[in-house]
Amino acid sequence: MDARRINRPRGPGPSRVPKLDFDDVMYGIHVVEEALAAGEALREIRVSDERKRDPLLRAILATAKERAIPVKFEQRAFFNNLPFKTHQGVIAIAPPFEYADLSDVLHHRRRTGHILLVLLDHLTDPHNVGAIVRTAECVGADAVVLPDRRSAGVNATVRKAAAGAAEHLPIVKVANINEAIRTLKKAGVWVAGADAGPEAVPLGTADFNRDLAIVIGAEGEGLAQLVRRECDYLVSIPLRGKTESLNASVAAGVLLYEALRQRA
Repeated sequence: MDARRINRPRGPGPSRVPKLDFDDVMYGIHVVEEALAAGEALREIRVSDERKRDPLLRAILATAKERAIPVKFEQRAFFNNLPFKTHQGVIAIAPPFEYADLSDVLHHRRRTGHILLVLLDHLTDPHNVGAIVRTAECVGADAVVLPDRRSAGVNATVRKAAAGAAEHLPIVKVANINEAIRTLKKAGVWVAGADAGPEAVPLGTADFNRDLAIVIGAEGEGLAQLVRRECDYLVSIPLRGKTESLNASVAAGVLLYEALRQRA
């Protein structure tokens, strides 16, 4: 099966699965609720026949009716044919995700307090990207920036892992991370790269109370050499155990909450 397509099986019946663009699907009760709360212009919602009277779905169905969003009730076979299994009997079809523009993010930067951005240097695991988006939104970051190529875009898995945060936080897609870093530096934003090298500043002494962009490197590889050189400074997270590194989304969480602590 194509990872981005759900093919229509042969034969008639209401359980036939139409072609859906995987990137436009949201799945899971909380994700659909958050999309509705954010005013997302959903095209339609599909609910399992087995859950049509479930109290947990009452708010979703009521909001869909209020906003005239079509709701279709599907048999079990429809959901069995989906490529993701944690759908909880509800999916929504959204318009293609609308990425923000970096220049707009900088133009609308807050007048009080410092801007906080997260740049992802070619992270390919959508679970990591979604988790970072969720944490970034929780700490009040201004945007997450990711490259157009060799990176997980905002698809169904990212939206699920972000637990609705992708509907509230601007996500920027750029052609080149290095060029984005140079743009930020020209705008007066300091760029700190997460790195375990000897030249990195220990987390406890790093200054995050400034206009800041935190760069998180790819899973297993860390920051690309050119990205590392573009950073104003590098920051290391102390490790006391035998494991050599943190998961990318965990490292991002540690750095973001340190930024929040310093700014508080």
